[in-house]
Amino acid sequence: MKIYPLNTGNFKLDGGAMFGVVPKTLWSRTNEPDENNMCSWAMRCMLIEDGDRLMLIDTGIGDKQSEKFFSYYYLFGDDSLKGNLDKLGFSPDDITDVFLTHLHFDHCGGAVERIGDNKYAPVFKNATFWSTEKHWKWATEPNAREKASFLSENILPMEESGQLKFVSRNGDYTKEVFKDIDLLFVDGHTESQMIPHIRYKGKTLVFMADLLPSVGHIPLPYVMGYDTRPLLTLSEKEKFLEKAVDEEYVLFLEHDVNNECCTLKRTEKGIRLDQTFSFNELF
Repeated sequence: MKIYPLNTGNFKLDGGAMFGVVPKTLWSRTNEPDENNMCSWAMRCMLIEDGDRLMLIDTGIGDKQSEKFFSYYYLFGDDSLKGNLDKLGFSPDDITDVFLTHLHFDHCGGAVERIGDNKYAPVFKNATFWSTEKHWKWATEPNAREKASFLSENILPMEESGQLKFVSRNGDYTKEVFKDIDLLFVDGHTESQMIPHIRYKGKTLVFMADLLPSVGHIPLPYVMGYDTRPLLTLSEKEKFLEKAVDEEYVLFLEHDVNNECCTLKRTEKGIRLDQTFSFNELF
């Protein structure tokens, strides 16, 4: 198995929304806002090459939305999904599996492209798209709170193409869903978000998605205002952080614009950041 971090671009979101009830004087220590209170975030995905399987975990925001849509999110930087696949020597047609932690637009938008007026098709013609039945139903029959994050043009073409399959959920943790990949299911941010745990070079590498967007979110109360069930997130996060320290997990951070990976430690104030490093420094 070989793993590649894959940057798909950066964007901005309101700092208050990203940290919920935590005061700006606290969260701004780790995530400095601009003059409009916007903080910068990455959309960092992961490419896993293993034999004849080439799996992409999440796809970033894509480029098919309107200029008005993108004006809300201030995309910046030179990274793109297709551009960085090309730099690694791969094309979209090489991808065999696209694993989507959940279907919010910044995680799945790059999976589908516009092919004409109001016509869309999967970017990855030879891939299987993986979600869960519960989350698919949640995303295609959205509640008012999340409706703006679940865009039908990002989601429905995967099913219409016949390329969609569902992962079976057996409790909150399912082992060996794919070779050397286990799944933790969490429901605080959105229904049935999947957190891949990957056994890699003697370590457990965890793709954090929106359970822990950045190192600034490590303290327990630092929960996003976007979460549909914030008190459940607190509980899920606490259990995960304890296990992450005990089992010495390496956390792969999807949204932290400055840090690709980190480890954790126990302190008198609770579990806190231990070390940060780039993926290539560790592996």
